[in-house]
Amino acid sequence: MRPTVNDPTPETEPNSEPVSIESAGIEQAPVDPSAPAQDLMSQVDRAELPSTEQPVKTAGRAGRDLGAALGISLLLGVVIVGSLLLYRPAFAIIVGLAVIISIWEMARAVEGTGVQVSLAPMFLGGLSMVAMAWFRGVDGLAIAALLTIFAVIIWRLADGASGYLTSAATSVFIAVYIPFLAGFAVLLAVPDDGTKRILAFMIAVVCSDTGGYAAGVMFGKHPMAPTISPKKSWEGFAGSVVTAAVFGVLMLTLAFDGQWWQGLIFGVAMAVTATLGDLGES
Repeated sequence: MRPTVNDPTPETEPNSEPVSIESAGIEQAPVDPSAPAQDLMSQVDRAELPSTEQPVKTAGRAGRDLGAALGISLLLGVVIVGSLLLYRPAFAIIVGLAVIISIWEMARAVEGTGVQVSLAPMFLGGLSMVAMAWFRGVDGLAIAALLTIFAVIIWRLADGASGYLTSAATSVFIAVYIPFLAGFAVLLAVPDDGTKRILAFMIAVVCSDTGGYAAGVMFGKHPMAPTISPKKSWEGFAGSVVTAAVFGVLMLTLAFDGQWWQGLIFGVAMAVTATLGDLGES
């Protein structure tokens, strides 16, 4: 006889079996039946349930995956040094590829805010700046930069007046910040001692970054810009300045027959500009 609506006994399947705590995979804590009711409830609460949480992989204290950063840096260093030693014009090609990738990444970073970046003229203009820097020097780089800025401003007109000023200004900033500054790296490689110049630049950046990382991890307590880059500390900045300055003095005196104070200025300038660049990107 099926239960009626007023029948409190629920209908069950004839072959259903009750699920036990053991079959559910739950470890039952021992319960003392002689304990008061409140103690019994607290004992039940202490029963260990199977955890479904996955361990979270956290970055290091400095906010980065050190192994991945070292591996990528080593690979890039081998490629760049190889191009300088084997075929120096290949360095300009590598810079051009880096410019295209950097422009694309920067455009993706700002597109979430509704800014329309003029990618086509920036790609073409970026490659033009690199090529003109190699073949025509500073004058060629300046002319290519001006033409690129003019092109991105005109290109944005096709999308209408809505948000024009913000989008055009952002495109001009990217054109100056990435390909124009990258052109100076190409200018360093043009002279006969260009390989030494590029190596000095690269090693100074590595020394600045490594010294800042080590000092920040060991002594970092006072953030430089908590709202922009919480992991960057004044102690880390001091480590960057010291290591870059020491390298600058050694490099300028031993490899370029310069004065020690020139190397000191070079190292300090590299540390300061690298730090400002990191903060500006953040």
